[in-house]
Amino acid sequence: MALPGARARGWGWAAAARAAQRRRRMEGTGGYPSPEPAGRCAALYVHWPYCEKRCSYCNFNKYIPRGVEEAAMQKCLVTEVQTLLRLSGVQRVESVFFGGGTPSLASPHTVAAVLEAVAQTAHLPADSEVTLEANPTSAPVSRLVEFGAAGVNRLSIGLQSLDDTELRLLGRTHSARDALRTLAEARCLFPGRVSVDLMLGLPAQQVGPWLGQLQELLHHCDDHLSLYQLSLERGTALFAQVQQGALPAPDPELSAEMYERGRAALREAGFRQYEVSNFARNGALSTHNWTYWQCGQYLGIGPGAHGRFMPQGAGGHTREARIQTLEPDNWMKEVMRFGHGTRKRVPLGRLELLEEVLALGLRTDVGITHQHWEQFEPQLTLWDVFGANKEVQELLERGLLQLDHRGLRCSWEGLAVLDSLLLTLLPQLQEAWQQRTPSPVPGG
Repeated sequence: MALPGARARGWGWAAAARAAQRRRRMEGTGGYPSPEPAGRCAALYVHWPYCEKRCSYCNFNKYIPRGVEEAAMQKCLVTEVQTLLRLSGVQRVESVFFGGGTPSLASPHTVAAVLEAVAQTAHLPADSEVTLEANPTSAPVSRLVEFGAAGVNRLSIGLQSLDDTELRLLGRTHSARDALRTLAEARCLFPGRVSVDLMLGLPAQQVGPWLGQLQELLHHCDDHLSLYQLSLERGTALFAQVQQGALPAPDPELSAEMYERGRAALREAGFRQYEVSNFARNGALSTHNWTYWQCGQYLGIGPGAHGRFMPQGAGGHTREARIQTLEPDNWMKEVMRFGHGTRKRVPLGRLELLEEVLALGLRTDVGITHQHWEQFEPQLTLWDVFGANKEVQELLERGLLQLDHRGLRCSWEGLAVLDSLLLTLLPQLQEAWQQRTPSPVPGG
């Protein structure tokens, strides 16, 4: 499908991707194997910082502009993509995620321009997952069609609740009816590739009605669903209301019960809990988010975006945590001057990286395999770190953890209390690291 005013060059990758997807469906073949080693691959996160209004619970980096100079923003996003891909030496981008803010407010032409820049600077396979976050009120069906033509093939809809009173409390601009209509339209356009978010643990929220919302959503949802517990963040309107006594503080025990009963209901409905907050059936896992949990490389593009990658010329040993400049106008000035808007670079030590591998990997139902751990630490094995520790043995005996020939992972029960398990596991990793025997180095 061609959009009015779209240049052929600007939509080249999207058209090729759609053709390849149609061809694979006809031939019944899967995706192509990765031609690049893992260090040359990365995911790409693109931050669109603008929203129509600020939700009462949100402390993300977002802005409510009087007007957006989208041509300038698009140019800077494209420039930063090109610069960071060159700096990182990444040759293959395996997924792209447009987050925010509200990226469904951006023009589909901006999305297409970013994807085209990726495809021209690195290899962007035709079957790459390209996700766009969308709010129901900013995603009418005609606009969703245009995003699909631009190269988006997966949607993440910020539904949050099916109760209009709760939606008003959260400061959302849509109603439950709006949400279900957008969900139905999205599923027609992106079958099997629509995710929805549902929040739990709101002030005064009760278990029964919330479970009723989840059951209602199961009649309408696609194959991916995320459950997020409300986190009261300082500086938000909801935090102030609770602090002032205008709203009751969320009850942690009720929140825990909602989560436990919610995950049980999803399991009964055929969903796999493949991560603490994420559930999928029919294999519809988010491959982009899986990169985060597996400690893969990812590039953060746009104001306030975060990244983790190994810059070229670092000897192949030092991964950096990067944060882009927060404020959009300042970020654009820096991109125009330097080619990118990186404000902060923090080299990650080997222990810091292992702590991330542990904390993020255990969020998944697969956990950390021995082979995966060895990619980051070839000498100190999982058995070396955790095999003889008494506290870890207690967690194994209680059935919260499993350590065997496959690796280290949480049980179904352990996944629900991961934070408490890490209070034991992280100090044990640190202690084992300090006591490790340095491997021989030629010349001392």
